Amino acid sequence: MYVLKQLRNAPQVVPPANRPAAANAARDALVGSRDADLRIQAALTLGQLTDVDGVLSMLGDVCLTEHESIDLRYAAFTSLERAGPTPECIALLREIAPDETLGLVARNILSAWHIE
Repeated sequence: MYVLKQLRNAPQVVPPANRPAAANAARDALVGSRDADLRIQAALTLGQLTDVDGVLSMLGDVCLTEHESIDLRYAAFTSLERAGPTPECIALLREIAPDETLGLVARNILSAWHIE
């Protein structure tokens, strides 16, 4: 958990060549752990690594998994939002928009980004 927090709070410590490895480690913690706090930290850490291939889709999957805790889903959502109005992020927010739990927030972000 300490390492994930360090990566989240000081992303510049990861050289560009090591960003995919850091993202893979955070993804492994997100999907492979039973510890709820560790999974939330991993989701938040991935918010610093949204430029790495596969990170946005992973975050989107977590956001849409209804049996996950709202805390984890929201952590993944806030990390997804950090990517900004990229085509992939916009598509994922549109996919989340009908969701009962996160849909209103997704629609508000799209609206704030002037995207219908």
